Amino acid sequence: MNTEVIDRLVEKDPSLESSRPVLEAMNPGTYCIHRSWGFGVISGFDDDRGMILINFEEDERTSHAMDPVFCIDKLELLPDGHILTQHRTNTAEIEAIAKKEPAELVIKILEQGNDGCMNARDIERILVYMFGAAKAKRWWTATKKVLIKDPRIAVPNKKNEPYVLRDEPVKPEQEILQDFFEEKRSYEKIVLAEKLFDLAAEKEDLQADLPQVLHDLTIAIMEAKNLSQADRLYGIWVRNNLARDVEEDVEKLEPTSASILQECEEDLPALADLMPAKFHSRFLDLVARTYPDNWKKTVLNLLQNTTVKFSGECAHFLIDREESKLLISSLNTWLDEQSLRAPVLLWMLKFRNLSKFQGLIGDMINPRLLTAVFSAIDYESLKNVTSKRIPLAEVLSDDRDLLADILGKGSEENAQDLAQALLLNPGFEDLTKRSLLARFIKKFPKIQSLLDGEQSSDSSSSSSVSMDDTLIVSKESYDRKLADLDKITKEKIPENSLAIEKARELGDLKENAEYHMAKDDQKVLLARQAELQTDLMRAKATDFTEAPTDSIGIGSIVDLKDLGTGNKFKYTILGAWDSDPENNILSYLTPMGQSILGKKVGDQVEIDIQGNEQSLMIEGLSRWVDQK
Repeated sequence: MNTEVIDRLVEKDPSLESSRPVLEAMNPGTYCIHRSWGFGVISGFDDDRGMILINFEEDERTSHAMDPVFCIDKLELLPDGHILTQHRTNTAEIEAIAKKEPAELVIKILEQGNDGCMNARDIERILVYMFGAAKAKRWWTATKKVLIKDPRIAVPNKKNEPYVLRDEPVKPEQEILQDFFEEKRSYEKIVLAEKLFDLAAEKEDLQADLPQVLHDLTIAIMEAKNLSQADRLYGIWVRNNLARDVEEDVEKLEPTSASILQECEEDLPALADLMPAKFHSRFLDLVARTYPDNWKKTVLNLLQNTTVKFSGECAHFLIDREESKLLISSLNTWLDEQSLRAPVLLWMLKFRNLSKFQGLIGDMINPRLLTAVFSAIDYESLKNVTSKRIPLAEVLSDDRDLLADILGKGSEENAQDLAQALLLNPGFEDLTKRSLLARFIKKFPKIQSLLDGEQSSDSSSSSSVSMDDTLIVSKESYDRKLADLDKITKEKIPENSLAIEKARELGDLKENAEYHMAKDDQKVLLARQAELQTDLMRAKATDFTEAPTDSIGIGSIVDLKDLGTGNKFKYTILGAWDSDPENNILSYLTPMGQSILGKKVGDQVEIDIQGNEQSLMIEGLSRWVDQK
């Protein structure tokens, strides 16, 4: 802004004198960030209104006129040397640095902070303005791994600590070595030792300090009272990794990893479940070495009694050791005995199409296995006293091809039994039951009668939908509503939650337009979700094959004649969500639909449309399914 304009503003309000440097910086071409509108550039000044003009990247169609005084504490003006200004004025160069030398870009960003310090959230904010949210997240995730090994940058150990640009480069392993010797807590000492192992590319750099590190780590493992056995095993493996360059046989260092296993023999599955996923394979190798004559039985016990991740690792382990036949025979035995537990079933369903397992367990994905799945879900629901969803039920619902694959391997009789079991299973939400039943009906339409029977038998229950409240809908419209609900629940609501959190970080919620817009969107999305859930609960899907031939029903095509004018017209009466007036398709719930349902050819009907009474004669009747 020019001096004359600023002088007039200060003369009008002398308190603005202290803000003169900010006003002077509001010049055309200056890049800026607005708390609500995001990133933009000042494009000019409107003398008539005394407003600065800003083009925001979120809305490139028009310049926004803003009061400069109002913007003093709302607008962050970026100097020419700011990394975001550099990015907009020399995009190719900055993005080349980001691609080839990511640490250099972080250094440029840190130079913008106070004393070369900046917390992760502020760095991420700059990256989002630079690359967009999705690319920024991917880039930052990859770059953080590079920064750990860069001697010019101090990487924080905790999320609330800043990244710091060092005055003098320091090898990260030396910094961690110092933290290790100062740390008193046993578990944190193990974590630092693992970082030391990961960072020390040349173990010769640690030769002088390594004996003391190994001694301190062993003391922490043996004497600490607050470590679990899983923590101790984790610590032993970290110690052994560090010791390999100085010891001939690290497995003999006390305490040994085998000694931990032997102390926990009575409950190895519990120990296995506490191990980090990166150590699962190493744990199984240890089992094979510790129990050379009995390792197969031990691994099978772990497969059957651990979480899904470890169960899968056990299956990999057996196959890699050429024990595929043992794996399949054991799974079939457990299925015969009805002792297959939920984690194993979940592993089989989730990874059935993985090339390594497909040829082995593909034949087991059949109606017999689905019976075991329903039993496991039933059992899980009895144990589950909270509203937490059951993973097995989720995978059945989310995998759109799974039920079709299973039902395709059985008969209609199998499917009817399984549908009945589904109806009686307490482990599914009502909406999920209906969605799954729709897939049964798509494969075997006669199963629709089961849903009809369920509605009739439950009509006295306060939680059920009465038959009078039921909506008859086409399968196509039901699937569309279900897809809409799925998108809102799994995509739009989570995206909105992220938008609210992002807006909340901008602060000052009273004047935070972005926050209020996101909250308004949340109300709309939740209302729409509730509406769809209610509609789908009431809905009964049909293919209209049961439409009558002798009277008008849902699924009828009707020929009508206006007895007053002699005009003739044809209507198709379909489901509640199928109205398409331009093509003469009416919902059975419309006044016209309600007036003619149950009538026959030759009947006369009196209808009232917007105050106009009409006398109609039914001249013809056919079924929509027969005309398709």
